[in-house]
Amino acid sequence: MPGRGTAPRSGNELKQRVVDLARELGLEVKTEVRAARRLWGQKRHIDVVLTEPKTGKRLGIECKFQSTPGTAEEKVPSTIQDIEHWPIPGIVVIDGEGFSENMSGYLMSTGKVVWFEDLEDWLRLYFGL
Repeated sequence: MPGRGTAPRSGNELKQRVVDLARELGLEVKTEVRAARRLWGQKRHIDVVLTEPKTGKRLGIECKFQSTPGTAEEKVPSTIQDIEHWPIPGIVVIDGEGFSENMSGYLMSTGKVVWFEDLEDWLRLYFGL
């Protein structure tokens, strides 16, 4: 099945794996899509935008990877807030051993965060594949 097997080892690799999985599922893919500006004026870009070609249904995805414990996981809640201001629905895909158990639990409770290993099932449900 697409998306299974070895886990990504970096943020860029995670993003590429999301792109590859989406293409294998027959979705159209664009990366680094500009989506207006943040409150403080910085340009907002969405890592990956997926489109189901028959229906036009879209989904934005931010990719966050953390291989060791650190502060990267602390940035995900603000990313979740930023997604609420996108013109399309969105999620955060995470992967890596560095997410703490507490933060992982919180992130899953938002309904906006998906582990990479669960992404294929999530996308199939969302897009009706």
